[in-house]
Amino acid sequence: GANALWYPASLTKMMTAFMVFEAAKTGKIQLSDKITVSANAAGQSPTKFGLKAGQKITVEQALTAMIVVSGNDAAVALAEAIGGDEENFARMMTHTAHRIGMTRSEFKNASGLPNAGQVTTARDMAQLAMRIFENYPEHYHFFGKRSVTIGGRTQPSVNGILSSYEGADGMKTGFTCGSGYNLVASAKRDGRRLIGVVLGAGSRGERAALMTQLLNTGFKADDAGQQKLRDM
Repeated sequence: GANALWYPASLTKMMTAFMVFEAAKTGKIQLSDKITVSANAAGQSPTKFGLKAGQKITVEQALTAMIVVSGNDAAVALAEAIGGDEENFARMMTHTAHRIGMTRSEFKNASGLPNAGQVTTARDMAQLAMRIFENYPEHYHFFGKRSVTIGGRTQPSVNGILSSYEGADGMKTGFTCGSGYNLVASAKRDGRRLIGVVLGAGSRGERAALMTQLLNTGFKADDAGQQKLRDM
């Protein structure tokens, strides 16, 4: 159900991005600021962009790498830039999540790497997606980018729904062995925007099929203007 606890995996990076947007809004950092990639950030397990310890990148580049290729190295670099260390940043994430209505979510890291204490719900992830649209519409474009280039290296988006579903323009994939295949997707057709959340699908194909079904059902329904969360 919509309120069942589940492991977010890399959907966590949507929360990390929200924290970056908020820090930029309050003036704590700017997207153009240069941050230095620590050995800890560079040494995260894959998936990562391939940042090197000591490399200087902008906050905007780190954000893009984190969202487009789901870089764990980029997520930790951002966490350290904002929170000092990842553990402190995760506490900030949880505090912010609760403040914006993600009442059942707990965060222990910035990337979504497996941690038994890191949990969310479909409802909470939908809430986060809506908060990104409402509070930071100017930053939503990060979730729809098709590729990322840093230091002459280009990598394509890991998010297949962007090309497979008409009107889909962004959000985030997630996968760990414990979580299965997760996806938050948003699509716009005829002036209507929908957000879908699929947690725990058995494969990439199943995840895409469930999301397609979810969004198709939503667009067919004649309840424009009402926000509904549909269970799959």
